[in-house]
Amino acid sequence: MNLCIDIGNTQSKVAIFDKQQQMQYMARHQSLDMPLLAHYITKYNIKNSILSSVANHASKLETYLHTHTKFIRLTHHTAIPIHNHYATPNTLGRDRIAAVIGGYSIYPKTPLLVIDAGTCITYDYINHKCEYKGGGISPGMHIKFKALHTFTSKLPLIQTNQMGALIGNTTANAIISGVMWGTVAEIDGIIERYKALNANLKVLVTGGDALFFDAKLKNKIFVLPNLVLQGLNKILIYNVNNK
Repeated sequence: MNLCIDIGNTQSKVAIFDKQQQMQYMARHQSLDMPLLAHYITKYNIKNSILSSVANHASKLETYLHTHTKFIRLTHHTAIPIHNHYATPNTLGRDRIAAVIGGYSIYPKTPLLVIDAGTCITYDYINHKCEYKGGGISPGMHIKFKALHTFTSKLPLIQTNQMGALIGNTTANAIISGVMWGTVAEIDGIIERYKALNANLKVLVTGGDALFFDAKLKNKIFVLPNLVLQGLNKILIYNVNNK
């Protein structure tokens, strides 16, 4: 069994994959501690593991994984099954490259725009030649809500996942309209620009807010919530098989 760990800005995600590369288990945690990690390794007889992190995490987690499994920490030095054309690979988010690899493993030889809608919204493009070119980063919805409250003196902090009306009839509703309808318009606009570069483009959306956008974008998208974890498993298999 393979253990894949994705430590993000707000939570950690854990997935277990079998030899047929099928996900057998997935869980989200606010924090990942040693007893929980030991439980996963023992219960599922973990042989190989990979960890990707965009936040601080305890080094003892890596030590434990290295001691009890064949362990890989995803860095810009890790071998990957695509061609990375990013000019500064050391600054590229590990979750971004994992999501692209996960998408390309499902749709090989296909130009893809992979959108990860979470704390930030990231856009990543890979062409049909398996060449990752880069993309964009913008604030996610919750960052926008927080920014409006933090950098103004009177606007309230809004916390919601409800779309709301286009025309807000209160200040709270106006904030919801601006942030949510604005984000939908942003994503649709970015997709249109990428489609202008490649008419055969397929758009994949992942991340914590992926399902929110499923029926709200005018462009056709494929929602794959666990794309980062699937990509991590592909990277782990690629490295285990090539050692």
